[in-house]
Amino acid sequence: MLKVENISKTFYKGSINEKIALNNLSLTLGEGEFVTVIGGNGAGKSTLLNCISGVYEIDAGRIFLDGTDISYSPEHKRSKYISRVFQDPLMGTAFDMTIEENLAIAYAKGKPKGLRPGISKADIALFREKLALLELGLEDRVKEKVGRLSGGERQALTLLMATIVKPKLLLLDEHTAALDPVIAKRVLQLTDKIVEEEKICTIMITHNMKAALDHGTRTIMMHEGKIIMDLDGKDKEGVTVEWLIEQFNRKSGTELDNDRMLLG
Repeated sequence: MLKVENISKTFYKGSINEKIALNNLSLTLGEGEFVTVIGGNGAGKSTLLNCISGVYEIDAGRIFLDGTDISYSPEHKRSKYISRVFQDPLMGTAFDMTIEENLAIAYAKGKPKGLRPGISKADIALFREKLALLELGLEDRVKEKVGRLSGGERQALTLLMATIVKPKLLLLDEHTAALDPVIAKRVLQLTDKIVEEEKICTIMITHNMKAALDHGTRTIMMHEGKIIMDLDGKDKEGVTVEWLIEQFNRKSGTELDNDRMLLG
């Protein structure tokens, strides 16, 4: 489904601030595979998602999605097949529009543009059905403006918007980091449910090492633009955060000093 071949990305080339963000990195994901990504600050996690989504142009290598070479395809074209949820709950929704209007925009993704009637009764029925799955009572508030939602409610809505039209690839960039622990746990449960039921190929960045082990079918660890550890489902069984930290220190040659990861 997703094939990343030997991609590299360097910022500020030729200057004293030159930074190698991705170093000849390769990664392959099958259909429905859910990969969690961990690593310290500057490991290249967000840069990887930005290169896959087209925010950054790669310096070398190739990126294939469902067999199609998207290496140098612009971001707006990739967005038809790639959905992304960011850390900030304020991103991904229009705060001055209603819940149903936001969902209508997401539902129109990839469909031919042109003159179309407003939101139909069938659309509203579908939106209510999908919202009910969140178990947050939003199905009874479809006329309410998104700006009145809590951060957790808004992030859950953003996740639903990102998947209401099944994407070929879902990118989750620390999408629970700004939420309190209880709401973060609920959003992660929703993520598991949607990804598993829809069989969506997914990459999730997280600083929470326990969450990385508890969710997804596979966990990779990055350091200095490279993948230094790759654990599939069986490899993850019985693995502890302490073991992960020990392996990171051994494989990277440095000690993990990221407080967010250690506390998580």
